[in-house]
Amino acid sequence: MLLADLAAASRAVADAPGRRDKVAILADALGRLEPGEIVAGTAFLAGELTQRQIGVGWAALRDLPAPAGAPSLTVGEVDRILGRVGATAGPGSQAARRHLLADLFARATAPERDFLERLLVGGLRQGALTGVVADAVARAAGVPAAQVRRALMLRGDLPAVARIALTDGAAGLAALGLEVGRPLLPMLAGTAEDVDAAIARAGPAAVEWKLDGARVQVHREGADVAVFTRSLDEITDRVPEVAEAVLALPARALVVDGEAIALGPDGRPRPFPETASRIGSRTDVAGRRARVPLTPVIFDVLHADGQDLIDRDGGERFAALAALVPAALRVPRVVAEDAAAARAALDAALAAGHEGVMVKSLAAA
Repeated sequence: MLLADLAAASRAVADAPGRRDKVAILADALGRLEPGEIVAGTAFLAGELTQRQIGVGWAALRDLPAPAGAPSLTVGEVDRILGRVGATAGPGSQAARRHLLADLFARATAPERDFLERLLVGGLRQGALTGVVADAVARAAGVPAAQVRRALMLRGDLPAVARIALTDGAAGLAALGLEVGRPLLPMLAGTAEDVDAAIARAGPAAVEWKLDGARVQVHREGADVAVFTRSLDEITDRVPEVAEAVLALPARALVVDGEAIALGPDGRPRPFPETASRIGSRTDVAGRRARVPLTPVIFDVLHADGQDLIDRDGGERFAALAALVPAALRVPRVVAEDAAAARAALDAALAAGHEGVMVKSLAAA
């Protein structure tokens, strides 16, 4: 598929008035990709690179040659060139990267250049968020959207899911399952006006403190532990206390969801920048740990010793969590039958210095 066709689809999506129109345009484009282009084409349409980051900013895009008069670049070819740019390192790498980019842009027409520039600097704002592209994948592959969304949760990689859906269909998606060691996309929350409104929507629900920490998902298989962020980046080496805490739990295989947070001696949260600095720092981990220790606080269990729990309801998962994780490492939680009980939990969370509460249905997977 020519990059020009993908760029045209991107412009059409940006101009489309509603979600249904965007999905239709994207599905048509996805359906025209060659099998070997599906991963790159899906990523590009979602505004991402298959390499995620290749170290190219606006400065690298100055003084480019004149655009080409006719399109010739294919989606696969562009992905391979960008991969070479990202892999170029060492002495003379800046000049080599500039040369690769200059050759690429010399072969791109004006519309293609506009698309590439915005793709490279993260400015491809066309209304094609992950959910819209996922629905388009489902439409192009002729499979239920719910099946694509579930596969996306399990793989955490939309281009990979698109490749499976468009080449292997529903059977390929159905074969995907939870794998200990492979991070899942995190479950996200909506907002409510107040706890009364939240309880009205969720019914009798678990009300737990909302911590101002960093989301972590921890996978354990025997003595091996991996800690992932909400964006699925692995940070195990940066947060040894989180890994140690999960290693001490009475299970051989686990996947748990929670937060890592810096707490003061009084148990109150330290300023969030201190937590963020610990999570983001790759150097002097031992020294930083001594100065700003992190506490893992776990609020869900997704897998325990061979049993996937993601399809169990909240009540079952929370019971499994209580059986595996000591109270000191669990998020404070109450089951509220009414808004008054939820308000009391909110007051307690705020009094302890935290952000508020999460209200979670006991019946939801």
